Amino acid sequence: MKTKSQTAKIMEQPTPFSPGVTKSMVCEHAYRLYRDKLPDHPLTLENWVLAEKDLVATMEAEREGFAV
Repeated sequence: MKTKSQTAKIMEQPTPFSPGVTKSMVCEHAYRLYRDKLPDHPLTLENWVLAEKDLVATMEAEREGFAV
């Protein structure tokens, strides 16, 4: 029986949905977050979305003056 993690669909990097965020910014951040997973296991859509959300949160915290 397959688990949810085994059936996760691997895909190409989607276009970012956050304004002011580029694919290359998300790609670089995702590499930092998931470097232990890459290149043996390509990222899923969920991984890309989480990386973008984390990048946006980090950028907002830096803009507000909080140390990240």
